[in-house]
Amino acid sequence: MAKSNPSVLTPPARSRTRWPISSIVDAAGLAPCYHQQVDRSNGYEAVANEFLAGRGSRARTVGIGVKEVRKWAKTLPRGCSVIDLGCGPGIPITAVLVEEGLQVFGLDASPSFVAAFQRNLPGTPIACESVLDSRFFDRTFDALLAWGLIFLLKAEEQHRLIQRFAQVLAPGGRLLITSPAKPAVWNDAMTGLESTSLGATQYKELLAAVGLSIVEEYEDEGENHYFDGVKQK
Repeated sequence: MAKSNPSVLTPPARSRTRWPISSIVDAAGLAPCYHQQVDRSNGYEAVANEFLAGRGSRARTVGIGVKEVRKWAKTLPRGCSVIDLGCGPGIPITAVLVEEGLQVFGLDASPSFVAAFQRNLPGTPIACESVLDSRFFDRTFDALLAWGLIFLLKAEEQHRLIQRFAQVLAPGGRLLITSPAKPAVWNDAMTGLESTSLGATQYKELLAAVGLSIVEEYEDEGENHYFDGVKQK
């Protein structure tokens, strides 16, 4: 899954075993994470070529969010495990995590993005699954990143995903997610589908209910709002 918010028209954009989609396809030649009748990528598979020609093709050091994610990554112990939910093609955000020496795992429901991720970050594990029903590599992680993801989901799905954040993070694990600080509903700049921010107050309440505390909030030059948190030990 990929990203855009109401203020930014340009969307935001590992075990050592790779999770290839090329070897697991159905009779129509599509990866199992993608079905024409049920698109789990929140509309981004349909616009994947356009996205990959834009933000997904930029140099790894360029792009909204790179500075903030790199700063966050530098606070994590080198070699710790991090899962990037809705990682898209891996550029520019996931690449930052790899460059900072973290053990990175990617997750995205768009097969086109997964294929691009494998080209961009060979050797970095990625699963082609929806964040709502993923097995998360059957493990927990030291940190979790969800950049430009949560607001693509319906409100009730966001509640479920926040519960899954707590399940997949190890005690003391770190969390970084983005969503507008104010409650809002808008149409995604690329897909035209509805996006919803529950707002900072409700996000912090939902996170606290599952043992996740927000320790810092900030914004980048694209007005993406960051929630930097930690899971209680």
